[in-house]
Amino acid sequence: MKPFDTQNVIGIGTGIYTLPDIASILHLPASKVRRWMREYWQLRFSSADQSEFSYGTGKELVTNFLTLIEFFTFYQLRQEGVSAQKIVKAHIALAKTFGTKHPFAKSSILTDGEQVLFNGDAGEIIQADETLQFKIREAIEPFCKKVDFNEDHIVKCFYPMGKDHSIVVDPKRQFGQPVIGDTNVLAETVYNLHRGGESVEMLSGLYDLTEDQVNDAINYYHRAA
Repeated sequence: MKPFDTQNVIGIGTGIYTLPDIASILHLPASKVRRWMREYWQLRFSSADQSEFSYGTGKELVTNFLTLIEFFTFYQLRQEGVSAQKIVKAHIALAKTFGTKHPFAKSSILTDGEQVLFNGDAGEIIQADETLQFKIREAIEPFCKKVDFNEDHIVKCFYPMGKDHSIVVDPKRQFGQPVIGDTNVLAETVYNLHRGGESVEMLSGLYDLTEDQVNDAINYYHRAA
């Protein structure tokens, strides 16, 4: 295996996430996050292309924003009924085809519940199995409803409540922890102050936020409670 470069996992602008962070942000059971990290990213995906996806061990283990996004995509595909075995094959095939160890964070991931599909640069949909046959068809795009892409077609930020809400996970702000809108205000800070007795109106004035933004922060953490 190649020498491990921590800058490929954590660094300025990449976000820093523990496994409990991933579970909280994506609203997934912590036990499932731990199992998936070990079984898929640390074993199957890593051994496939000789790359690493995490740094540290146990409670100190951390990963980056693109791996968090891949957890989200993995979950969406499983929810659509795609088997874990088929997702692993798709991840390995797409990683080789597109030259990235985070193919599930690149452009749109689509699914018809039977095959894993990839929305390529040419607008064609690649059926991401071992044959990589091209396939044109309509498909569900739940992934795109919660992410924005940069000019390289890589996910740059994630809206855990959807784009119609103000909570944003952006690896370039606050180490990737959920913030409110285009500010650097941590959603958790607003939630904790409200839980401590501060009113929505006071928090709105204190942080120069709209009341809807304050309520988004409160509701986001209520969902995780």
